[in-house]
Amino acid sequence: MRIAVFSMTEPAAAGATQPRAFLRVAGVTLARHQLVLAQALSCQRIICIARSPWPEMLALQHAAEDAGLQFHKVSAPQQMASLVTATDDVFVFAEGLLANVAVAVPLLDSGPGVLVQPVDAALAAGFERLDINNASAGALRIPGRLVDQLHELGADCETTSSLTRIALQSGIPIREVPAADRAANRWTMIRSESQAHAHERQWLRSRLGDARGPSPGEALVRFGVSAFGPSLLNTGSSSNLLSLAALALLMMAGGLAWFGIFAASFVAAGLAWLVGRGSGLVRAAERDAIGISGPAITRSEVLAWLIDLVLIALMVATWREQAYGTAVNALFAPLLLVLLLYLVRRLFVGRSAALLGDRASLALVLCLAAAAGIIAPVIQVLCVVLVVAGLLIPPRLHG
Repeated sequence: MRIAVFSMTEPAAAGATQPRAFLRVAGVTLARHQLVLAQALSCQRIICIARSPWPEMLALQHAAEDAGLQFHKVSAPQQMASLVTATDDVFVFAEGLLANVAVAVPLLDSGPGVLVQPVDAALAAGFERLDINNASAGALRIPGRLVDQLHELGADCETTSSLTRIALQSGIPIREVPAADRAANRWTMIRSESQAHAHERQWLRSRLGDARGPSPGEALVRFGVSAFGPSLLNTGSSSNLLSLAALALLMMAGGLAWFGIFAASFVAAGLAWLVGRGSGLVRAAERDAIGISGPAITRSEVLAWLIDLVLIALMVATWREQAYGTAVNALFAPLLLVLLLYLVRRLFVGRSAALLGDRASLALVLCLAAAAGIIAPVIQVLCVVLVVAGLLIPPRLHG
């Protein structure tokens, strides 16, 4: 059996009562991040060493049991002996460790070992010195038979540190965390609230990519999520609220069109796309933090399709208002424009593809066209431009 061991005994700061394991990054406790890592390592049992039944620990227990894992709480390291057999694989994580799953799993899955890193930078980052050259990386994998040696130590011994020393004395090999992964801030020891907030922003930016964005609308969305994402993630269900806000903006767009205020209706639809896209990014971060994958069709994708339908309806209403032809003509060109955006986007990559998917920029163009009373010619020109771009631009320039 594979067993993961978490510690919840070190205070988050001097004079604090709450353990460091319950500091939050991306709205999720560090202990929950470690649970995600334990699940990725196919652990079947979780052992938490804690002196009090903290509410956060109970929430962690529910999450573990919901995932089908056994959960045990002990108050001292020596009590683990009855839960571990000699043939078990035991994964031990230091309190406050936040490790990237893609980095940690290959290192720990390859066999027993003590993960280490060069001592100089590691000490400054809060890791423990092991010898003159190496410091602990806060994670190790050992055979279960070594856990019995904790009985030779005092009841107040620190679990990760003690098991690390026992492993090294028993000849368990060391394995260095690659320099590239340490430099990319993918392996961090969080020791205080301020460190958690700082790492939270870096964690979110790493999932957003280039904050400048490949298109104007996407750049605005990423800037907003980067600036307000940490606060949104810590509120809980912020992605749901953003989705509701996007729907409210779509209803506003429909109401404005009903009263003939077409230019403003396109602005509302463009804002709905921005908010809906932000909702998708925040929801993806929420899923990533708790280690679950998204459905085959995400809520943000459904919302994007709904926005396209609303844009088509707004274009038809504006076309009809400006008396550019019959109802069939009014429907044909807007529908063709949106379908061409989907079709031609498949021929492009990078910034060009993102620009074709940027409904905020499209809504801005349509807003100006509606205000100028030339919605039909603008839609027709956009259709022609998309067809010509798909036919004539060489593939090497697509991007």
